[in-house]
Amino acid sequence: MDDNDRAITSLVVLSHSLVHTYEFAMPIFIPVWLSQFNSTAFLVGSVITVGVFLYGVGSLPAGILTDRIGSQPLLVGCLAGMGLAFLGVSVAPNLIVLAFALAIWGTAASVHHPAGLTLITRNSSTRGDVFAYHGMAGNIGTAAGPLLTTLLLVAFNNDWRFVALILALPALFASVLAARISVNEGTVTTTTDGGARAPDIDSIGEFFDTSRLLFASAFIVVFGMVMSYGLYYRGSLTFLPEMFSGFEAIRPIHAFGGTFEPGNYVFAGLLAMGLFGQYVGGKLTDRIRVEIGLTTGFAMLAILAVGYVPVSNAGLGPLLVLSTVFGFVLFYIQPFYQAAVAEYTPPAARGLSYGFTYFGDFGFGALAASGAGAILTYSSATVLFAILAIIAVVGGGFSTYLLSRRDSKSD
Repeated sequence: MDDNDRAITSLVVLSHSLVHTYEFAMPIFIPVWLSQFNSTAFLVGSVITVGVFLYGVGSLPAGILTDRIGSQPLLVGCLAGMGLAFLGVSVAPNLIVLAFALAIWGTAASVHHPAGLTLITRNSSTRGDVFAYHGMAGNIGTAAGPLLTTLLLVAFNNDWRFVALILALPALFASVLAARISVNEGTVTTTTDGGARAPDIDSIGEFFDTSRLLFASAFIVVFGMVMSYGLYYRGSLTFLPEMFSGFEAIRPIHAFGGTFEPGNYVFAGLLAMGLFGQYVGGKLTDRIRVEIGLTTGFAMLAILAVGYVPVSNAGLGPLLVLSTVFGFVLFYIQPFYQAAVAEYTPPAARGLSYGFTYFGDFGFGALAASGAGAILTYSSATVLFAILAIIAVVGGGFSTYLLSRRDSKSD
């Protein structure tokens, strides 16, 4: 890595880790919010859907802005906005205000992936290594979010408002640090070969023209695959801590005048395994074809979904093993689909392509939060995981098509 690669890595690592810290703090708050607001899983899931939907939808304007003004200013704004959003969460008197605060979080967080991944793919000379560190940082935040939130809730006797206030501080401080990192975005307005300037999208017509060019290519298949992943990701993780509390092997423990949730720690451990999945996946993007990584990853996700509930009823040991593998595979896929976007889109429209990517992942995928809540309210975890297995098969179908398409072109 040269100095600029290290600066890029520092900036995206800082932003990515905190985006996912807040994202995965929310599932830990769900049991408290259910009690605090005397609500149902469906209603609380719908409130979270507001935030994660904007997390995805905001990726589109963020991608356009990235192509126009560069990544660093947007990443600084992302961090500041997330901190302000959690200040709002800490004072929310009802579900409506909570939804508004989470909408601010989702809008701010939506900036990271289009801005950060465009910065990496346009300006880094060691893309695979930076992808790996970027992914690892995201999973550090992914694991730290639920673990830190759980420990703070225990320490402050379930005072979730004070915990949300504490959680707001890291992002506000990080926004100051991010503004001080010196990043050279010298290639932001050119393609990687020094050619044509990136298109400025100044009207709805130009947006649709550029979008039509993207979706007339194989990117439409990548987009379908990403939407499948987003549904699986959000549908499996949003209520997993709540489901854990219902598994016989890890039921809540009442001791010393309080209630301890072992499932929260299992959830944090599952997400921590994603760090290794991200690292291995990121390294492999430079070593194997991305289509192979995607196809095998989706196949494993389908198998894991089919086995999750039966294994959870077999005891603590099997559940821990399966959760470890699940966390690894779920995040192993991410560097591959990020690299697939880079391979199947022109550099000049890279920001917009990542905007659409994370609209598909987090925006469309957000529907799975309320969907999972509805299934758990009116049906069962077994039905939820069966549907997730079908979604993984669909994602694998898109990936297999990309693999066969490349093989046919190489003949």
